[in-house]
Amino acid sequence: MFETTYLTDNFLIAMPTLGDPNFSKTVTYICMHDQNGAMGIVINRQMDIDLGDIFENMEIEVQDPQAQQLPIFEGGPVQSERGFVIHQPVRQWDAMLTVGDLGIATSRDIISAIATGKGPENVLIALGYAGWNAGQLEKEMADNAWLNTPADYDVIFNTPTEQRWHAAAATMGIDITLMSHVAGHG
Repeated sequence: MFETTYLTDNFLIAMPTLGDPNFSKTVTYICMHDQNGAMGIVINRQMDIDLGDIFENMEIEVQDPQAQQLPIFEGGPVQSERGFVIHQPVRQWDAMLTVGDLGIATSRDIISAIATGKGPENVLIALGYAGWNAGQLEKEMADNAWLNTPADYDVIFNTPTEQRWHAAAATMGIDITLMSHVAGHG
C-alpha cells in the first residue's frame, strides 16, 4: 500500500526548471498539507510596499516607527488581498494556526500589536498564499518541480530575502545553481 507523506512545516524549493512565473526561484513554507490539498506562503518574494502602507490602509495607529519599515511579501497568487503573519514565538491571536514552532495569524489583532511594539519577536508578513488541490502537489513533486526539506526558521526570519532560495537548498547540502536547468539530458 502506498503511504502518502505530507509536507506540513516543510519548505518547497522551486527547481531551476520550474517555469511558472508565480513560483520561479521561490521558497514556499507549507502551512498545511493533507489529503484535501496544501497551502503555503512564499517567503522570498518581497513586494514594493511595507507594513507602514498596511497600517495606513487598515487605519491602525503606529506607536513603533520601526514596524512601519517591515517588508511585505507576495505569499502566493491566491487571495492576494488576504494577509498572513508567520511569527515566533507563538502567541494566541484571534485567528491563528500553529504549525511546528510557528504561528500563522490572519487577524487584525496581531497587526495592531506589531504597530504598538507588542507583537512577536520574529515576523514575516505576506499577502496571498499558494494553494494546491488534492493530489496536485504530489503530482508536481513526482514531476520534479520542487525539492522539499524541513523548514529552517533561520531562513524565514534571519536570512536576507534575496538569499533565501539558495539558503533553503543549502540546508539540504545542495547548491541550487549547480542543478541542471534541462531535465533528462546528459
